[in-house]
Amino acid sequence: MATFSDQQLVAAAIAASQHAYIPYSRYAVGAALLASDGTLYTGCNVESASFSPTICAERTALVKAVSEGQREFTAVAVATRDAGSPCGVCRQLLYEFSPSLTVILTDLDGNIHLTTMLDELLPHGFGPVNMKE
Repeated sequence: MATFSDQQLVAAAIAASQHAYIPYSRYAVGAALLASDGTLYTGCNVESASFSPTICAERTALVKAVSEGQREFTAVAVATRDAGSPCGVCRQLLYEFSPSLTVILTDLDGNIHLTTMLDELLPHGFGPVNMKE
């Protein structure tokens, strides 16, 4: 099983941000999502002129991972020009799989601004446990 340091996750997120399709916002985001088996999935944001179909980097990485059979994750690094935090939709979808996910927020120079847990970013989150009778 591969292991990754925080700096390696950050570097992968920064590299992924270079592929962002951002003709409208000019706000590149890259994400590197680490599955519990050590597999790394990256994603970038992809915008659309009609905006609602736009997908964030975090969800791109997550959808890639889930489409390949992954269901458990340990960490995600998110790289933006100002170490921006995942949006609410991304927080919710990540919470679906890993409420205690480590979240690393970094700028595009590799400076880590915050390392926290997803359940701190989405307190009192709604997930699969809430759907059980």
